[in-house]
Amino acid sequence: MIGSWTGQDAARVLRGPTAADDKYSRGVLGVRTGSDQYPGAAVLGVEAAWRTGLGMVRYLGPSLPTSLVLQRRPETVTVDGRVQGWLIGSGTDAADRSDADTEVLRRILTGELPVVVDAGALDLALRAAAPRIVTPHRREHARLRALLGLAASSPMTDAERAASALETAAALGATVVLKGSVTIVASPTGWVTSVSAGTPWLATAGTGDVLAGAIGAVVVGGASADDLGPLAATGVWLHGRAASLAAGDLGAGGGPITALDVAAALPRAVAEAVWTH
Repeated sequence: MIGSWTGQDAARVLRGPTAADDKYSRGVLGVRTGSDQYPGAAVLGVEAAWRTGLGMVRYLGPSLPTSLVLQRRPETVTVDGRVQGWLIGSGTDAADRSDADTEVLRRILTGELPVVVDAGALDLALRAAAPRIVTPHRREHARLRALLGLAASSPMTDAERAASALETAAALGATVVLKGSVTIVASPTGWVTSVSAGTPWLATAGTGDVLAGAIGAVVVGGASADDLGPLAATGVWLHGRAASLAAGDLGAGGGPITALDVAAALPRAVAEAVWTH
């Protein structure tokens, strides 16, 4: 039986700020996401990272997403510099990626810093040495398995999905966040857990970009861990809890929410985990 990640588990991973902290000690996330076709993904991921709690976001992307990010979050730094981890790929398409962009992403993926790999960068996660968290949905997971030479599968139960994610994580040498109404988080060490989405209202465009930003923030700002699995699972739990809080504001049965609504509720989810568990 697969264990379920809880607020108590998240509380052990999250680290509240202290009087001794500064913006660097609270974590700096480098972000290379978004494109002219999907500039909103950059805005959503950056917004979520800030809302989850860290010291700084460095956004390094195309000019259109950069302008939109700065309009939304002027505190974002848009020049290169030191970071403690990366988020790449959200709102991009591998088919449209330039050789120059590919080279930059490959350098990130061959470094020593942890990298959250989403959407259009998933294909690059195969030949990489950096500690990685990949965040595929069902179809992306199937494509990833094909690239790894793993047998095609159509897992239906959570136990089957967990077994599939564990196999992928072992072959890839990276933590897998297999997204769904119940998200499976599996590490190459054999560690696995499940995280409930909290509310079906979360199934809406852009929430995956918010999830990636939340995971990135936890990776650079949370308690240190040898295994990225608990960090990833904590980001997933915060995302689901934020969605429940946002939907719950609309009544006992919940109501329609947007990706930005989820991001806006992330501080409440973080505070709930840090201070009440």
